[in-house]
Amino acid sequence: MNPLNRALADATDRLRPTSDTARLDAELLLAHALDIEREVLLLAPPTGAAPAHFAELVERRAEGEPIAYITGKRAFWNIELAVGPGALIPRPDSETLIAAAIGHFTGTDGPRRILDLGTGPGTLLLAALDQWPAATGLGIDASDEALGYARANARRLGLAPRAELRLGNWADGIDEQFDLVLINPPYVAEEAELGPGVAEYEPAEALFAGPDGLDDYRRLAPEIGRLIAPGGLAAIEIGHDQADSAAALFAAAGHDVRLSHDLAGRARALLI
Repeated sequence: MNPLNRALADATDRLRPTSDTARLDAELLLAHALDIEREVLLLAPPTGAAPAHFAELVERRAEGEPIAYITGKRAFWNIELAVGPGALIPRPDSETLIAAAIGHFTGTDGPRRILDLGTGPGTLLLAALDQWPAATGLGIDASDEALGYARANARRLGLAPRAELRLGNWADGIDEQFDLVLINPPYVAEEAELGPGVAEYEPAEALFAGPDGLDDYRRLAPEIGRLIAPGGLAAIEIGHDQADSAAALFAAAGHDVRLSHDLAGRARALLI
């Protein structure tokens, strides 16, 4: 067997007890160790043995460390983001917010001003700025560490001139209106079970939101209206089982709330 194929097979076996995507994980880690894209590994693999440090990467994954932290990067929408400890890892579910925004602004010139509250490594803000080249935006986060990744990502993607990144606590001190407001707040209940490696590695302040997971929605509901410009949209991520409970908080604050669903058909965002 080709040495790389043998290394992939062995890594897959090693990861199977702790990962539902063992083969994919092994491929991503080997591509990272070889400093090539996964597509190259699959379609035009190099010859020779796997790099010596591949085994170390596999062991880190077997112990539960997220792939994105091991490789230092994660794809999101049409961009790739640098991520690491202290920054919430971008997830495909959050792409629902970008898709909803595209639907809202179809047939227009798009948003001119974008706000991302809880920007983390710049996930939603930078994806939106990449989508709408004429827009400028503001990203707010309470973590200096997360903002460090956001600033590095903005520079690497060539978006720094259009992206202001600021330390802050939700909408405190913001007196501007925006065409598009994007928010992925913490929404996990404190006692909820998470997948392996999530609570152990990712920042708790970006995950948990009180006993019922709704604390930050309670904070945001009275504030969101003043942030949205006429004709604008706020898209707020929710947990798949929070459609009724989260929407009720914003409806009680006087907002007309619609739902946007992810690719699996689950309610994933409130649209205001």
